[in-house]
Amino acid sequence: MDKIKAAIIGSGNIGTDLMIKIMRTSDVLEMAALVGIDPESDGLARARKLGVAATHDGIEGLQALDVWPDIEVVFDATSAGAHRRHHDIVTGAGKAMIDLTPAAIGPYVIPVVNGEDHLDRDNVNMVTCGGQATIPIVAAVSRVAEVPYAEIVASVSSRSAGPGTRANIDEFTETTAKGVEVVGGAAKGKAIIILNPAEPPMIMRDTVMTLSQGADEAEIEASVEQMVADVQKYVPGYRLKQKVQFERFGSNNPVRIPGLGEFEGIKTSVFLEVEGAAHYLPAYAGNLDIMTSAGLATAEKIVAKRHMPEAA
Repeated sequence: MDKIKAAIIGSGNIGTDLMIKIMRTSDVLEMAALVGIDPESDGLARARKLGVAATHDGIEGLQALDVWPDIEVVFDATSAGAHRRHHDIVTGAGKAMIDLTPAAIGPYVIPVVNGEDHLDRDNVNMVTCGGQATIPIVAAVSRVAEVPYAEIVASVSSRSAGPGTRANIDEFTETTAKGVEVVGGAAKGKAIIILNPAEPPMIMRDTVMTLSQGADEAEIEASVEQMVADVQKYVPGYRLKQKVQFERFGSNNPVRIPGLGEFEGIKTSVFLEVEGAAHYLPAYAGNLDIMTSAGLATAEKIVAKRHMPEAA
């Protein structure tokens, strides 16, 4: 199969990292265009140096490019608000939309959890960088146990958070918490994001806490470790920071969960770090790498399903 042309809307940190990743690593996609709204954007300047068509006229500029009819996949790395309009134009033209904003028009996709489930949809949502890092762990626990509650904290360097990310903080927490429930399998989810201003910049760190019943510590630990290994297949810098931690609550020491009452079972704490591939920003920006890697992996599966359904 010849490479399929792809465009990226959004020339900030995420869009630029994804552009470089596609050009360096993808055997399926070919970078056809990078779209922005700032004529001084570093991402657009890099695109032109790399021979990629670039426009600062937004999606109208993309539609005006000669390559627009040949593009089959469009990634949106802008904002939740802008995505709603982009969705109508892109899917209306019969192209696949990979949503890297928290807009969540299409179904949530975490490649290692439900990556095969929505390949025929015209718009899929990659949740958030924090969701891509933490929801696999919640799913790892929920596939062996019942999880009435899960909470995640994603800490990223403030240097890696561009204007789009900062504008979407509320949507980030809402979308990630919903993803913890819908894809992760928790009955109730909570999400927190921290933009860490430390200098030198700190690597992406994530904490996942679940309360579960119906499986022992050994089963949970084995499931978590297998899930980490699965994520590492497309994000090599994804790893456990330390061994999985457990605490038991029984009838003599139950824990009270607001809105859920008293809980008896196992509290599991998982501490992660994500080192980036440094395709654009340095390796501390693991939040870029896990998001763009997940988006690319999903796009390649969608293309394979469209062009080689027997192999998908």
